[in-house]
Amino acid sequence: MPDREDRITQLKEIISKLPQGNITYKTIRGSKRMYLNGKYVKAANEIETLELIDKRKKAEEELRILLDGGDIKAVQTSVDYLRYETNVITGDRLSGMVSGVSRFKTRECFERLQKFLDTQVLGKVCLLYGLRRTGKTIMLFQAIARLQIERCAYIKIMTTDDMARLNSDLRILSDNGYKYVFIDEITLMTDFIDSASLLSDVYAMGGMKIVISGTDSLGFAFSSDEELYDRTVFIHTTFIPFREYASLLGIHDIDEYIRFGGTFRIAETDFDDPELNDEGSSFRDDETTRRYIDTAIARNIQHSLACYKDGSHFRHLIDLYEAGELTNAVNRIIEDMNHRFLLSVITRDFKSHDLGSASQIDRKRSALRGEKSILDHIDKQSVVNKLMEILDIKNKDELSATITKDHLAEIKEYLKMLDLIIDYPIESIGTSPSEGVLFTQPGMRYCQAQALVYALMRDESFRRYSAEDRLVVTNTILEEVRGRMLEEIVILETKKSLSVGKRVFKLLFNVGEFDMVIADEKTITCEIYEVKHTGNIYKDQYKNLLDEGKCAAAEHEYGAIIKKTVLYQGENDVIDGINYKNVTQYLEELV
Repeated sequence: MPDREDRITQLKEIISKLPQGNITYKTIRGSKRMYLNGKYVKAANEIETLELIDKRKKAEEELRILLDGGDIKAVQTSVDYLRYETNVITGDRLSGMVSGVSRFKTRECFERLQKFLDTQVLGKVCLLYGLRRTGKTIMLFQAIARLQIERCAYIKIMTTDDMARLNSDLRILSDNGYKYVFIDEITLMTDFIDSASLLSDVYAMGGMKIVISGTDSLGFAFSSDEELYDRTVFIHTTFIPFREYASLLGIHDIDEYIRFGGTFRIAETDFDDPELNDEGSSFRDDETTRRYIDTAIARNIQHSLACYKDGSHFRHLIDLYEAGELTNAVNRIIEDMNHRFLLSVITRDFKSHDLGSASQIDRKRSALRGEKSILDHIDKQSVVNKLMEILDIKNKDELSATITKDHLAEIKEYLKMLDLIIDYPIESIGTSPSEGVLFTQPGMRYCQAQALVYALMRDESFRRYSAEDRLVVTNTILEEVRGRMLEEIVILETKKSLSVGKRVFKLLFNVGEFDMVIADEKTITCEIYEVKHTGNIYKDQYKNLLDEGKCAAAEHEYGAIIKKTVLYQGENDVIDGINYKNVTQYLEELV
């Protein structure tokens, strides 16, 4: 332990490097915004700023006691919170941190957290986990705000902490009658996975309610199979369905969800206000999307594997890890899945000359003017070839480790464990289905597709087309991307909401398809759907639903068709016996 004078010098240095001044708040357009010394604090940095200010005040309090002549050994008994070895926050300091959460609505899964805190079952620990920016820390503060603050403690784990230090602080908290302990970012501790049972076997069994959260979701999955087996209540935050996104943020625009869905950060951005142009937004552009994949997903996998069983669980990924290219490989595999998705959109639509509602509108508009549609006289194959060239760029010469099928299989397995992707359910009659992947964060998929399309706009050979032609082509491609993504969102959210005995899938025929089929295996009936990214009605939209051959084949496989529906962006209606249902309304009604 340093002597008194050395500690004073040390504290002055610590204080000089921390933010000075005090935090204030302003209400802008009905939202409470944080300021430090009159300067706006970005939403992504609010919690970190609070913690740094709190750290400075702790150091200032300790310095004040020492400068007043207090003995260095007596400081810890004079200042209660200086006894802790980790960043433990209680009392008035905790009240200040949770006071701002009242402006946020609660997530749907919050009810499960509340139920855990209200039950009397001993020996259970609640695991709140999910990718970054999906509301975990806010949920912790919302839970604390509903409890007796004097019985709650919040611990923000740092990379320098370990289970021994946490154990010491939990003993102090337990001895002082704290019943509710919320431990944030616990997966930052390298020894968490291999020693997590301490939380359930000792403290939870003793009556303490422990809620732990972290962004390394894979680490939680490993610990639940090992140290915390059968002693956990899981609450996963990664998947944010459209109905919840719309309810929490008041945004009922499905295109907004396609562009930014997956995290909540975009809701804190006002594009017309430079002060609120928050770089924390996850999917604003290709750079922020890549940064999110790198920090929230790729490093998640790498950190969890490095911590689990002292790094002995890397399996086939060990060569990538040792070459320092595991994070890069995860990024490339995610990008490749998105590239394949975009390529399937481009090749299918251009080859069939069916560019969806955008081109149909363009053709009709051009016909009324007595002109050719731009999309009918451009060199489609040239556009396809250029996009395929962009999509196939791998930069293999930059890699010292080759990505194999084994690498791909294991990384995809971990992406599924993170709840980032699920298999796209595809069935077929008379044709072989292709493999599909659904992303639970649509903004990630759309932003990368958008970046690739705009890369085409900057291509020298493509620029031989006029500015008008280029804009029409790229807008049409993006319209088709949104259309395909809307199909994926409908299937994904329907799949997650179905009761036992029902299943949902895309159904392929030799020619044509049903965008979605819901089959009820109990009643031997089915419903068939087309999903259209348009607010207009065309007879061609539902031709497959009226195709006698396709309907007969579907009924033979799955039972009587009891409903035929087109999900689109217009008003509810019935046309030629086909139900037209507003897709936003459909998604918001799913439970």
